[in-house]
Parts: sequence; C-alpha cells; structure tokens
Amino acid sequence: MLSGLMQAEALTVDRFAEHAARWHGGVAVIERDAAGAIHRSTYAAIVQRAKGLSAALLDLGIEPGDRVATLAMNNFRHLECWYGIMGIGAVCHTLNPRLTEEQLAWIVDHAGDRVIIADASFASLATTLARACPSVERVILMPDGSAGPQAAEAVDYEAFLAGASVEAQWGGFGEERACGLCYTSGTTGNPKGVLYSHRSNYLHALGALQRDVTGLSANDVVLPIVPMFHANAWGLAFSALAAGAGLVLPGPRLDGASIHNLIESEGVTFAAAVPTVWQGLLQYLRESGGRLDSLRRVLIGGSACPEAILRSLEEDYGVEVLHAWGMTETSPIGTTAAPVAGCAAMDPAMRREQALKQGRPPFGVDLAIEDDTGRRLPHDGTSPGRLLVRGATVARAYYRAEEEAVDAAGWFDTGDIATIDEHGFMKITDRAKDVIKSGGEWISSIEIENIVHGYHKTACAAVIGVRHEKWGERPLLLVQLHPGESATGDEYRDYLRGRIASWWMPDDIRFIDDMPLGATGKIDKKRIRALVMDAA
Repeated sequence: MLSGLMQAEALTVDRFAEHAARWHGGVAVIERDAAGAIHRSTYAAIVQRAKGLSAALLDLGIEPGDRVATLAMNNFRHLECWYGIMGIGAVCHTLNPRLTEEQLAWIVDHAGDRVIIADASFASLATTLARACPSVERVILMPDGSAGPQAAEAVDYEAFLAGASVEAQWGGFGEERACGLCYTSGTTGNPKGVLYSHRSNYLHALGALQRDVTGLSANDVVLPIVPMFHANAWGLAFSALAAGAGLVLPGPRLDGASIHNLIESEGVTFAAAVPTVWQGLLQYLRESGGRLDSLRRVLIGGSACPEAILRSLEEDYGVEVLHAWGMTETSPIGTTAAPVAGCAAMDPAMRREQALKQGRPPFGVDLAIEDDTGRRLPHDGTSPGRLLVRGATVARAYYRAEEEAVDAAGWFDTGDIATIDEHGFMKITDRAKDVIKSGGEWISSIEIENIVHGYHKTACAAVIGVRHEKWGERPLLLVQLHPGESATGDEYRDYLRGRIASWWMPDDIRFIDDMPLGATGKIDKKRIRALVMDAA
C-alpha cells in the first residue's frame, strides 16, 4: 500500500480555539449577563482563561474521559468551559437548566459527572444536584450578573482559575476520544446520552461552514440564540471560532426587545434560533416599528418554521432565512433548505414551498426513506416514509446502552416521517409518534400547524390525534391567541377551508391561554395529550 506523505494532525476541537486566538485574537466576544450588563472580551483572552481552567481541573484530579457538567446560559465563561474541559480530553456534559430537578438528577447520575460548573443563577439547582448525585465532588459557580447568594459549599469560578498552577497544554490525544455529552429531551422514556467525539464535532463544524449551511466568514458577527446546552449549540461554538467570526452571547434574556437590541447595537449579521424566538422578535418589531439593518441571514431549526415567519423576515426585513433540520443524534445539523439551481426556474410560490421544507443534506450526511416493511421509497415528494440518516456526525449508539442505535448498514432511524423530492429536498410530515392515522390515511399535524400559524391572530398552535370510534383518530387543534385577540372555532375552520384537504379539517378546535413547551422550546405534545385526557 502506498501511503500519502501528508502531515498527520488529529482532528480535535481545541484547534478551533487555538486558530481563533492566533489568527483572530482581537475579534470581539460580547456577552449580556443576567442583569443586562454588556461585557466585552476577545478570542485571545478567552483561550488564555480556558487554558487556566484546564490547569485548575487537572489540579483537581480531572482525567481524560471524566465528565464535567456545565449548567449555564450562553456567556463567555461557558465558552471557556467548553474548551477548557474538552482541550484536556475530558468530556463537557451540557445540562439543560429547563429540565426538572428529577430529570437532571437522573441525567447527572447516569453520566457520572464529577464536577458541575454552573452560572450563579443556578446555584441552588447545582448544589441540590450535587447532594443527590454521589459522583459529584465539586460545584463551581460562575458570576453571571445575578443577585443570588453564593452557595456555601460551592467554589467561586474566578478564585478557582486564580488558584491554577500553570496554563495547561491542549491536545496530544486521538481524535476518536470522547468530547461532549448531550442528552436527548426524553419525550418517551428516560433521556438518552449522545457522546460526541472530537472527530465528529470537528467534521460537523467544517460541514456547517459550507455555503449552503451557515457559510460563516471572518466578516460575520454571530448571535447563537440557540442555547449552548441544546443539541451542541448547532455547532456554532466551534464553527464561529473556526471562521474567525465575531460572537455575541445573549445570556438569559431572549425576549424580542432584548434580542433586537443586541442585533442592532452589536451589528449582528447571522443568528440562529428556534421559531418561537423569531416569533417573539417579529411581534416586537411590529409593535415598536424597529428595523433589522445589520442582520443578513438566520438559521431556523428545532421545529418546523411557519410560513408566516419566513415570509415576514424575508419580505418585511430583507433577511435570508435558512430552514434546517437535525437532532441531538446528528450533532445536530442534518439538512438545510438552501436553494439549488433548479429552484431559480420555479415561480415564487414554489420557491417558498421549497424553502419551507427541511432541505438537503450537506456533504457528509446521507438520507433515505423507507416504508414499514423496509422497502426504499422513491424521491418523488409524495411518498412518505420513515426517515433514516447516517454519516460521520451521526450517533451509532447511546451512552451506556447495551445495543447499537443503527441497523447493519449504519442507518439511524430518526423517528420522523418524511418525503424527499426530485431536487433532494426532504420534508418532515410528522414525528412517527405524532402522525395522525384517520381511516387508514395519514394526516400531517405539522402541515396543519404551519398553516394555522399563518393566521394573524395565532401566537402558537398544536395539532394532536384523538381517538375516534369510526376513523381510528381525528385531529384536534389547540390555539394560543396573541394577547388581546379573540376568535371562534368556525373562524379558524373558514381560514383552513381550501388550504387543507376537507378530511384533514380538525373535528375540534380549542383555545388555550398558554401552550405547553418543553425544555428546548418546542411544543410539548406529551403534556398536551395528558391535558386533553384529563379534560375528557
């Protein structure tokens, strides 16, 4: 065998931070803390502090492979933790503070976390978890502008860094070493741990930098509204540093006014968030008359983007919208709806329909759809089937699980039902557990929800299937109205008539004050079903 004569360099994520510090060291990293104060740093300063954290963790006895948990919002100290933990071969385990104490205790115990590094806002939660989980040896609290008291048994983050012996050296280990740990939301059963490798996160970041994904450059200023504890922050804490883009970290204030202020004051050009965040921003802009002068592109994922959001951002504010799909198990970006050459010949309505699909896989990700018998389905845009995915950034097993999560050919079943069209655009028609089967035919809850979101009185909408004696299941529509609005079921039926098939029309339409949301900002249909059952 004739081997190549190129240098062998392990694909480890510390290289992103080293590159940013050396070649973009003066680029600004800006955060807004819990009190609303703005703090400014640079990549060079953050990397130096992150290496100090690495040294302090080594002094504490943290070894390669040990899990160090973070319980924090998007701020510069959290960014230091990512690289300070991963750079020495330990595993950064991001905890979602929106989960219940019981859920978090189960996750921390299952992960075997040795240390929890938390924002001061979460001091009580962090110390409660430490008491409940025998593996946790130390709680370290990061100042975040909150007024909460320092827990007596916790260590101050700044004092912890100041006591470190020397700056640590990063890397020097294999790229297959575990790097990050993120647990799924656990909508069915216990959460499952997805254990990323350095190699998978490295390749995902490079894939995200493709023009048809984020296309980031050193001319961008990036606002990752998606939390750093949610699905790997969509890779932005890696790809922004690799590109040398400026970084704006929003902390806990994610309301429309706060997000708009950051975008305009810091010249943000690219931002990423779930649809509910964009909905809040658009509502604020309509009420205030605000503009989006610097913002050029946004990435929307986490759940299907309603057409009303896409249309308003593009037509009213001149912002390019990139619709995306992914999951914790795909690192998470799996597809984006960037147009292909064939889209240019389409009429505007068809182009928008393509943009609302979840899109095409970037290089490195492969998709397939199959029916319940395992037969591959054609890419005709009309044949729905189970969505399968594979690639170097896709999980093959869950942490501490006995069985592989993929089939013999390496395909991971996403649990989504989807179609793929002749241009390669994938469209999620439903989650397998949410699809409504009425009279032997499928009804897409997602499609009805997206149409209902287009009605001007709708703040949030959800469709679930309820049992029906004759048809098996029928759709039930729940609507949360904008403040001050009132509506009737017949009003919504009139709006839906002609926009959906007649047999898709919800049998019942109910109005609720607050839509149940899960820990990642998605509509929680598990809770909705429980509420509906309780009300029956």
